[in-house]
This record gives sequence, structure tokens and C-alpha cells, in this order.
Amino acid sequence: MPVSAPALTADPVARFAEEVRAGLMTTGQKELPSKYLYDEVGSALFEVISVIPEYGLTRADTRLLQRCAEEIAARLPDRIVVAELGSGSGKKTRWILEALTHDGPTTYHPIEISATALAMCARELGDLKSVSIVGLEEEYLDGLAKVASRRASGECLLVLFLGSSIGNFDRGPGERFLQNVRQELLPGDALLLGVDLVKPVSRMILAYDDPAGVTAAFNLNLLARINRELDGDFVLSRFRHVARYNAIERRIEMHLRSTARQRVSIRRAGFSVELHEGETIWTESSHKYSAEEMFGMAERTGFRCDAQWIDEEWPFAQNLFVATP
Repeated sequence: MPVSAPALTADPVARFAEEVRAGLMTTGQKELPSKYLYDEVGSALFEVISVIPEYGLTRADTRLLQRCAEEIAARLPDRIVVAELGSGSGKKTRWILEALTHDGPTTYHPIEISATALAMCARELGDLKSVSIVGLEEEYLDGLAKVASRRASGECLLVLFLGSSIGNFDRGPGERFLQNVRQELLPGDALLLGVDLVKPVSRMILAYDDPAGVTAAFNLNLLARINRELDGDFVLSRFRHVARYNAIERRIEMHLRSTARQRVSIRRAGFSVELHEGETIWTESSHKYSAEEMFGMAERTGFRCDAQWIDEEWPFAQNLFVATP
């Protein structure tokens, strides 16, 4: 789904309310920002999703990081500060951090809007003796700007954007986002970008609509979160999880389909909305790419693609972008 517009307030609950109101009151397709899928419950459910047999993306991401971490580190300068946009639990980041600290200590900045995810990350990586973990509970670009402003003279910045998180953006906004990332970097800084590659449709659908219903629970939890935090009255049994492939845009779309005509109130956001039977709320997109298009994307956004690693078991690519002058 399209990434939401910049927040109008710094208060997290008020910001959540504003974006829920904007998404559900829009003319045409209703939508909710995918970043709000990751509260404490959603983050825990996503950890389960990452290990179910049908969802190979996280395992492919991890395999590549484990296999190629030393080679990635060898392509980078010695004095590196690491910032990760959307760290989650940080489990798969361990391989990169361990490789980077062979030549000395480093500082790692996980950037998350979820305090739960930051706490999970600190627990997961707290045993790495040569890594100082300084988390930032911020939007991606706000957090990155703070990290960039704090770097010492002679330090290079490595930005991690793993797990195909770029796929949650539409293609044009995704490239604009990477351009904004580039603006915070200096020539020679690097971005490690994970992207999920196109594969048979049936395989992609199963990854987002697994037989055990874990992804459905993850998606429905967004409505439950609105109920908990914004005093909504969604009845979860009146919605069904839907995953479908948009062949033109090359993306999986996750929706919540209303099974009846109903009116829902979100009191802390100060509005109510009517949903027709069969109408959907669009909650997330996952765009798929070809390996070849990463080189053009890098050039258009102020980088060069210095190296690329591809997992063959679950087609997925890690791309090392280096900021150009």
C-alpha cells in the first residue's frame, strides 16, 4: 500500500489516530499504514511468520547474511557505524555485526517506531561485547538523520534495510525514499538493501496466506490494535484476511475484507466509518523485483550497486549500494 504522509504530530497515539482517520476516510480504497501492524502482538506474530514453512523470505534473508557477511564487511571501510531501518528483533543482523567487529568495536543503531521491537533487539544482541547498541524510537528518516548527525569524523555509515522492507513502498515512492536516505549519507557510505524476487504466484500467495492462519492473525491484529489504543469497536469476526497478487504492479497485497455491511466507530480518532459487504481495507503491499533492476534503481537514487548476492532456494537478493558523489 502507499506509505502514509508525514505525521502531523510527534505524539504517537495522536499520530496513529490521524493516520487511521486519513486511511479509512479516504475516497475509494480504504487503507491502513502497514507500519502499524507491528505493535507488541504484531511483532510477536511476525516472528512466528518468519519460521513457518511457507514464508521463505526471512530464511533466505538470513542465509545470505550468514553466508556473505564477511564478504560484505570486506567491501566496507574500517570505521563503520551501523543504522538499521526497521530492525525487528535484530536476530539476522548478528552476522553483519560480528563480521564488522573483527577489526574493532562498532555502534549499532536500530531504528524502530515499535518500542517492543527495540527491546527485543536489545535482548537478542546484548551479548555482542564489541557492539554498542543505541536504539532510536523514530520514523526511519528521522532516526537516520540523528545517526548521521552524530557520526565522528572519519566514520562511515552503513544503513541496513533488510527483509525486503522496500517492497512495502510503491515503486515510485520507494525510489524517492531511497533518494531521501541518500541525502543523509556521504559519498562512500553504504546501504545494504534486501529485496524479494518474483517467483511463481502460488508460492508467493501461500507465503502471505498460510494454512495455519498466522498471517491472517497478524493482519487482523491491526484492527484489534485500533480497538485497544484508539477505542475502536471493530468486530474481528466480521473480517477476513485476503492475500492477492497484482500482476501489473508485481506485488502481493494484503487486505481485510468486510463480510457484512457495518459501521465502525474509532472514538479516540473522533470518527466512524461505514463498510459495505465485500469492501476491503488495504493493509500492506510487498512488491517483488528482478535482480537486474537493482542496478538501475541504484543509479536513479544516488548509488551504485557494488555487489549483489542471490539466494537460490527462495529467490531473494541482498544488494550493496554505495553512495556516489
